[in-house]
Amino acid sequence: MKLVSLKHGDGEQAAIEHRERFFLLEEINRAEGSTWGTSVMEILQQGQLEELVQWYKKHGDRTISSIPFISSEGAIPAPLFRHPRKIWGIGMNYVQKAIDLASTPPELEPVCFMKPDSSLIGPEEYIQLTAQDVNVTSEAELGIIIGRICKNVPEERAQEVIAGFAATLDMTNQDIHARNPRFLQRSKVSDTFFSLGPQLITPDEINDLQSLVVETVLNDEIIHSNTVSRMIYHPWFIVSYFSQMMTLYPGDVIMTGTPGSVQIQQGDVAKCRISGFMTLRNPVGEVE
Repeated sequence: MKLVSLKHGDGEQAAIEHRERFFLLEEINRAEGSTWGTSVMEILQQGQLEELVQWYKKHGDRTISSIPFISSEGAIPAPLFRHPRKIWGIGMNYVQKAIDLASTPPELEPVCFMKPDSSLIGPEEYIQLTAQDVNVTSEAELGIIIGRICKNVPEERAQEVIAGFAATLDMTNQDIHARNPRFLQRSKVSDTFFSLGPQLITPDEINDLQSLVVETVLNDEIIHSNTVSRMIYHPWFIVSYFSQMMTLYPGDVIMTGTPGSVQIQQGDVAKCRISGFMTLRNPVGEVE
């Protein structure tokens, strides 16, 4: 199932994407007499996603065909949610990325960092640079969305605890990071330095996770492209790894690394393109 967050009325609401049309959960509730959450975070926090997926598989076609919808042209995408409890990222997870950086790939544990929810923006929202942001890069990444409270998850069971996947963009102030590698965290936490896509694609929709292509795109040019199969750490390992450190909660986001970064400046449009997902795009705003 493809669960999407859309701007609607004065807020942002969950919808099911079905044959290039979008059906708000509030309309489905009205038609079915159901009580699904009407935002993506509500659905996750209330533990409704698995039941919703099963309902969609069994009854979706019948119900959806008879209720109002939003066309693809009229849909205004929003981030899946605005305030996840945690946003984690890892670095140098593609073999080629490590080679490009002339760095030895980590062997036992990935390089990791966190971002605050104050850094989060959604599709088409501006990446805002400041006068100090001279060398800022954007990186496309496949994001994992946690679906249930979990801790110490074995790698072979990681798929059981995720809600699905999303497109993300990770921005970095490279000048800060270049001054000292220990400043990695500081280089990534600025406002608007994390973009979260509008789609949550559940694992059953992805036939071959390894074959997904992740592309860092600047304007209309593909700068870096690679497949999940070329990751050093598989997504299931990554989920297990973070769950060993701390309890994970519904809506937590884990970025899985980038095939490569590209420098951005005022007037550019940074994009994350992943096969099967809506393209996540963010314009770069004027330097303040």
